[in-house]
Amino acid sequence: MYIVFIGPPGAGKGTQSRRLVQYLGIPHVSTGDMLRQAKWSPAGKAAAGYMDRGRLVPDDLVLDIVKHRLAESDCSMGCLFDGFPRNTEQAKALDGELRHRGAGVDLALELRVAENEILGRIEKRAKVESRDDDEVATLQERLRVYASQTEPIIKYYEAAGNLATVDGLGSPDEVFERIRAEVDARRRMAG
Repeated sequence: MYIVFIGPPGAGKGTQSRRLVQYLGIPHVSTGDMLRQAKWSPAGKAAAGYMDRGRLVPDDLVLDIVKHRLAESDCSMGCLFDGFPRNTEQAKALDGELRHRGAGVDLALELRVAENEILGRIEKRAKVESRDDDEVATLQERLRVYASQTEPIIKYYEAAGNLATVDGLGSPDEVFERIRAEVDARRRMAG
């Protein structure tokens, strides 16, 4: 099962992704994590400059990373994309890459959380994890970029008939139960 996880920074995608990949037994493909871990490489250094300013990494860099990851054997039966695609062009490129592999996006999960809740969550995360991209100015830029470039993919997946919107408020367990219900419903439809 190929799943795209959509949601603004601080919505809880990372937390819920870890739970979902364990539940489904598929790899977690987080472009943000891959880019942060690759800061030592030339592509990683180039990407870090964008990320540190709250900007999206150029599509060609991200697509190259995703294509290489999809070629790994553990992704042959599916994976969960966290932080990708971030715009309609990337969504179309992902569809093309998956079609090339005889697959497609089975489910696009939108994790919806109000902006005031996101700001509180990010403040807490910044204190615990000390992430450079959690600075207030950077976060505001990331939210602006999300609204202008990422939200349109919600309409893209809605038109494709594979979007499910999940309320991201509540305990991690409550949110995961909502996600699991959507995933299980989609699996029954496909099965």
